[in-house]
Amino acid sequence: MIEKIDITNPKFAEEVLNIQIPSYMIEAELINFYEIPPLKDTVDTLQRCGETFYGYYLKEELSGVISIKIANGVLDIHRLMVHPKHFRKGIAKMLLDFIEKCEKGIETIIVSTGSKNTPVVSLYKKSGFSKKEEIRVTEDLSLTSFKKKIT
Repeated sequence: MIEKIDITNPKFAEEVLNIQIPSYMIEAELINFYEIPPLKDTVDTLQRCGETFYGYYLKEELSGVISIKIANGVLDIHRLMVHPKHFRKGIAKMLLDFIEKCEKGIETIIVSTGSKNTPVVSLYKKSGFSKKEEIRVTEDLSLTSFKKKIT
């Protein structure tokens, strides 16, 4: 079941953080870059981020989270995370499908990820996103951005 999360509530922000840290630690290992901003978040920074959060609950346990911002018909995915113990259950895909259907007036969805994060790159491609650009951040790190037009 997918539900909106009140990220301003410290209890819910802590639950999200408990998914975010282990999830982004896996990405850090995959891309060999440990300065990913979500790894530095706290309950307080999550509460103040201004993003809209949705959580996937498996038997009442928060197992995956997506956060978005919407402006001018563009839905920008800021975070997509699944607790590592729930990888390969289709949770990330369900969250992507959910936001595409539940948010009205969207013309485009955009998202970025570490270029070496092949599981997530593959997920976006399978979900109908096309590669927009790849930006080299450091000698060892590049980010790939994706776009999907909503019809």
